[in-house]
Amino acid sequence: MQSNEKLTLEEIQNFQGRYPKQLWYLFFSEMWERFCFYGMRGMLTFFMVNQLFMTEKDANLQYGATQAFVYAFTFIGGLFADKILGFRKSLFWGGVLMIIGSCILAADPQKFFFLGISFTIIGTGFFKPNISTMVGTLYKDGDVRRDAGFSLFYSGINIGALIGGYVCVAVGKAYSWNLAFGLAAIVMVISLVTFVFTQKSLGPIGLSPLLPKPIDDAPTGNDTIFTAQGAQKGLAPAKARGYEIAVYILSLALIPVIMTMVAKTEYTDWFMYIIGPCALLYIFYEMMKYSVVERRKLVAALVFIVFSILFWAFFEQSGGSLSLFAANNLDNKLLGAITLDPNGVNNAANSLFVIIFAPIAGLVWLWMARRKAEPNTVVKFGMGFIFLSLAFFVFYATVFFANAAGVTSLDIFTLAYLVITFGELCLSPIGLSIMTKLSPKPLQGVMMGMWFLASAYGQYVAGLLGAGISEASENATAAQKLIAYTDGYKQLAIYALITGVILIVISPIVRKLMHEVK
Repeated sequence: MQSNEKLTLEEIQNFQGRYPKQLWYLFFSEMWERFCFYGMRGMLTFFMVNQLFMTEKDANLQYGATQAFVYAFTFIGGLFADKILGFRKSLFWGGVLMIIGSCILAADPQKFFFLGISFTIIGTGFFKPNISTMVGTLYKDGDVRRDAGFSLFYSGINIGALIGGYVCVAVGKAYSWNLAFGLAAIVMVISLVTFVFTQKSLGPIGLSPLLPKPIDDAPTGNDTIFTAQGAQKGLAPAKARGYEIAVYILSLALIPVIMTMVAKTEYTDWFMYIIGPCALLYIFYEMMKYSVVERRKLVAALVFIVFSILFWAFFEQSGGSLSLFAANNLDNKLLGAITLDPNGVNNAANSLFVIIFAPIAGLVWLWMARRKAEPNTVVKFGMGFIFLSLAFFVFYATVFFANAAGVTSLDIFTLAYLVITFGELCLSPIGLSIMTKLSPKPLQGVMMGMWFLASAYGQYVAGLLGAGISEASENATAAQKLIAYTDGYKQLAIYALITGVILIVISPIVRKLMHEVK
């Protein structure tokens, strides 16, 4: 058996059992990075209202802008990884930037809020899409275990989100915001160390595309044979290193630009108006290099991307309007006996349910696949919207369990997150998997970035929707806020239901575009 350094891609993909061992290494690295990310995400809106003294409307807009930039930069990170850095170096650089950002916030979150957030935005852009792409590379085309692998990986994301989402905001509210942001820095160090000490098991996966690659059957001795692959064009190591350094310098130079654009949400508007069309033009340009069948698959991928924007626009109320709803309108008793922070529950409930049900969902898909009864991916997307609609009807139903002061049941609120979880499990891990299935290998990083860019637009629209909901309740009583927020959730439920039906209706057309991909 060959050592980890000499593992070939074929040996990695020919693993026995349900999951490759490399998936577990990436699982733990991603888990701790998601603690950092979701810990800070869960604090943002509450922190801005209570510590930076923003209005609820402005906090929602700011949340949407910040999250939009986070996900928009995953497209840029995927592009640089595909063309210059490779997935491994991109991931490492992103982790370093996230650690720096968390440390800055830990030093003085009120004074250095936008500086620390800017480092985190760019760091996440380099880290997030590339670790997901490496998971996809562990599987051969057509491997029915791929969806189950992504479901397991997604549960790892949610273990980190569960712990970070609850602990960080609880520590910040009860003890110190400095300590809360400091925890995010500590766990990000753990994530990076985990990856550094296990990356050798990845064999050739994630190496820089610019460097020459030895041919496996090259003769021994000093006569090593090299070949160009993809975009590498046989660059010498020194020149390739120069490109890498240029990427590092450029990303640091962008820090003050991001600070300005995140602080002024009107700049975010212009950014979102520009980057989406530019990204589409780039994808259309790249599509011209491929066959008709591959182009059709990429068109199908773009259909999924467009619908995912709508999904995340509704789903990401969790970090914006639902965060303020939890702070203003929820009691702190779960099942009548357990005392919990409502904001912590808002941040963590979905993650807990994903941890419980994601492995089960993966096994269900496998069981159905063996019996040729598994719903196709388009129908799964439609099912995701149906569950999302039901969840927002439950959020709306909390109005019927409120007391005269406008405080309602944490139990019903948590039940809505149980329902929303089933929708997420239909869409998100399957969505990550379908991007790698439908994309040619040279474009996988970029298409994964496009998937997260769609999330950026979803976050952006989520901020706009949350601002619209909260604007009507600004300076209102808790009872008035309850009515305004729940009425907004009822409207979102209706829109999600309509979208799900449309997606299921057009599923035969999209399936034809996907060809053999299921």
